[in-house]
Amino acid sequence: MAHLPFKQIKSLSDAHPKPSDLRFQYGTAGFRTLGSTLDSVLFRVGILAGLRSKRLDGKTIGVMVTASHNPEPDNGVKLVDPRGEMLEASWETHATMLANASTSNDFLDALDNLVRTAKIDLSKPARVVYARDTRSSGPALIAALEDGFKAIGVEARDAGVTTTPILHYLVKSINTKDTPEPYGEDSEEGYYQKLSQSFKKLVAGKTKPESIVIDCANGVGAHAAIKLAGYLGDSLPLILENTSTSTPETLNESCGADYVKTMQRLPPNLVGVLKPGQRACSLDGDADRLMYYYLDEHGQFAMLDGDKIAALVAAFIVDLVKLANLDSYIKVGVVQTAYANGASTKYLSERLPVKCVPTGVKHLHHAAEHYDIGVYFEANGHGTVLFSGATQERLASYEPSTPAQSTALNHLINLTQLINQTVGDALSDMLLVEVVLAHKSYSGVEWNSLYADLPNRLVKVVVGDRNSFKTEDAERRLVSPPGLQNKIDELVRRYNGGRSFVRPSGTEDVVRVYAEAVVKAQADELAFRVAGLVYDEAGGDFSKRPKEFI
Repeated sequence: MAHLPFKQIKSLSDAHPKPSDLRFQYGTAGFRTLGSTLDSVLFRVGILAGLRSKRLDGKTIGVMVTASHNPEPDNGVKLVDPRGEMLEASWETHATMLANASTSNDFLDALDNLVRTAKIDLSKPARVVYARDTRSSGPALIAALEDGFKAIGVEARDAGVTTTPILHYLVKSINTKDTPEPYGEDSEEGYYQKLSQSFKKLVAGKTKPESIVIDCANGVGAHAAIKLAGYLGDSLPLILENTSTSTPETLNESCGADYVKTMQRLPPNLVGVLKPGQRACSLDGDADRLMYYYLDEHGQFAMLDGDKIAALVAAFIVDLVKLANLDSYIKVGVVQTAYANGASTKYLSERLPVKCVPTGVKHLHHAAEHYDIGVYFEANGHGTVLFSGATQERLASYEPSTPAQSTALNHLINLTQLINQTVGDALSDMLLVEVVLAHKSYSGVEWNSLYADLPNRLVKVVVGDRNSFKTEDAERRLVSPPGLQNKIDELVRRYNGGRSFVRPSGTEDVVRVYAEAVVKAQADELAFRVAGLVYDEAGGDFSKRPKEFI
């Protein structure tokens, strides 16, 4: 019976001591906090990834070192399971427990307990592929991770500096290699080839698109976009902006998908670059979120967020399924969160099934798997489309009876190749949007006119303990602190078309307040009134109360 190499683990663990004053939590985004505090976490994650691989008979596990849209000083790490999906929920608890063991000896005890309770066969191989984004704290954290690999003899493959979606793609591609259904060639080049080839097939014969401006958030998406542009050639001309990855402090600074969504305006350095009528989009720091926008003929900014992307894509797929005469067999559904604009929910609900789930990719992804084709996009621009195994088999074996059915069928098959089904992928999703716009001959204006968003406002409230806020009904209602939801309901009733909800962040000590109403000024007022309630309820310091809170 194989045993953990305790002596080797302890020796390396002592070089990566846990800060005594910090507690770490593995959440939806993995571990995420100041990069300077994560050394011990990365070491321990290296060992955890190896044990996860052993538990799954040597399948390759992914480790991504990134803090996505967070400020540059932050960093984080998350594990990717063999199908390219997020780490199984029960192992999030193991990750948190290991990260918080106070000493090396406590850590060894926790490891021993994990091996026994999870029934891990230590004689199995351990295989991991890992990557990082462009943050300046990345190299040191990767070194700590590699010490973790060394501690238990992991066969580790360094994928270098790359995007989160590419790392997910690599994990699935490695694990499906030499199987009847390979996901793709297990290399970055394989990723670019798969996306670009399917894109070119889908837009063949369509009017050549005008160039699109891409804000790369001064992050790792810039590296990927430059390479993708080479594979796309003139099938889609890309104008790349905010590509400065060698100046760390510029990452996500007044640019990127989160900036555009939160501020609801153009990144400042695109003013004068973007022309009226021209399409543009922003990636986030690790290229797994996408936000579209354009300037209208009067130079006014108009945003096309994840809700708008879901509406565009879902309607297109429903049409293709009908044109292929497969609508009796293939059911398309959409998954949203409470952050979805009320107007988008109404638009989609009139066309296909819509389900609301708690915020977090794992909830959306899991719910989307219950449909034959599941479309999910968070309003923040993170999302993808999932084709069930049975649906992909049906597409492969279906025999169309007319040329029109054959064309629609081929489009659906090519979409399964274009879409990165493992995770939200800004570049893949951007190509998907461009395909639909080409087929529909839509400009940004026509896409935006599918429905009119209700004016909305998102406000952050800094609190001492976000865990004192608890929700139900897919995070649309508060159950704790007691009595606060009744006060919110009372406020909401005063506004025409009013809706508001409060939920704790999964990644930082803040509570997020969302509000919408028929008139913009009322949506803002409702958001700030609810934010004021939350601040006061959380015992906020009156002298530091933000002046905009009503």
